[in-house]
Amino acid sequence: MKIFLWIALLIIIAVAIFAVQNSAAPLIEIKFLVWKFKTSLVYTILGSIGLGILIMLLFWIPRVLRASFRSKMPDQKIPST
Repeated sequence: MKIFLWIALLIIIAVAIFAVQNSAAPLIEIKFLVWKFKTSLVYTILGSIGLGILIMLLFWIPRVLRASFRSKMPDQKIPST
């Protein structure tokens, strides 16, 4: 588990360095259906990473909760007569 956290930290640092180095980039336009946004490349990159983390958590949390409930439930055995 510790190695996963170190790898995640290195990826976060690499994304932050990449975003800061590209902060002087011109504004980009994002089109989605009827909306148009003009924003900096830094905000686009960081927003994409943040949205990816949020989506990953939405799939991961229910799985962890189910596993937690299963481990806390005692085994229910049917008594034989």
